[in-house]
Amino acid sequence: MSTQAAAPSSPPLVASKPKKQPYPFYLGGVAATIAASITHPLDLTKVRLQASGDKGMIDSIKKTVRTAGVRGLFDGITGTWMRQMSYSLCRFWAYDESKRILGATPQSPAWVLATAGVMAGSIAGVVGNPGEVVMVRLQGDFAKPPEKRFNYKHCFDALFRMVREEGPSSLLRGVGPNVFRSILMNSSQLASYDFFKAELLKTKYFDDNIACHFTASFAAGTVATTVCSPADVLKSRIMNASGPGSSSTIGVIRSSLATEGPMFMFKGWLPAWSRLQPTTILIFLTLEQLKQLVDWKRGSL
Repeated sequence: MSTQAAAPSSPPLVASKPKKQPYPFYLGGVAATIAASITHPLDLTKVRLQASGDKGMIDSIKKTVRTAGVRGLFDGITGTWMRQMSYSLCRFWAYDESKRILGATPQSPAWVLATAGVMAGSIAGVVGNPGEVVMVRLQGDFAKPPEKRFNYKHCFDALFRMVREEGPSSLLRGVGPNVFRSILMNSSQLASYDFFKAELLKTKYFDDNIACHFTASFAAGTVATTVCSPADVLKSRIMNASGPGSSSTIGVIRSSLATEGPMFMFKGWLPAWSRLQPTTILIFLTLEQLKQLVDWKRGSL
């Protein structure tokens, strides 16, 4: 009886895991806009402290409420929205692209993540500068005497009037300190968040959940506030000024050193930390939730 040789069995096909799609480029901008809207009163107080002679955070808040009511705490909110949907949208997108170019992963050394932050900050600082000038001017207007106010109606009125009255170059006022500050912010805030998150996940105490995101963002906010304070103060003072010679970084430094001493660079640190800390936490918590929403939507399709 002849037997037929059995055909060799082929190995079972294993479905390859599909490559994860990148998240929409605008998620970071949306998350930052939501966070900045919630913390706007603190950001407003920080800018007014840096640009004016107010004595402290509480005094500045009381002055705002006394002169403009509770609604005055949301002066310039349209400038904040413009700034976040230009600067923040760009920086989160550029940071992800920079990490991709560098081949960075969550386990990459801190210096690699910081390099990606530097690359992102260099781009976003220029792209977001017009929105930054508009935001600072709208927020600082009511802290000035009536005769020195710009009296912009909203962010687009500010943008068009600046170009018409001061020329297109006014949109780049303070771009040097702003780019410098943007580099510091992104190399400290974004990179340190990724770093702290990765380090926390290596321990047995954290999973990839809200507790981990909160702790990593809290640490990132403190690092970013301290690193960025000098450039933030200079940026606010230059952008809030007007007239010939008022945009000189060296001139502002000399004048401030002569009248206030070297600690002027950390003026407003507490309100800056009070604003940046919850903002940083809200940004990353919101961003992580938006990412989960995108994952859920993709999985349900």
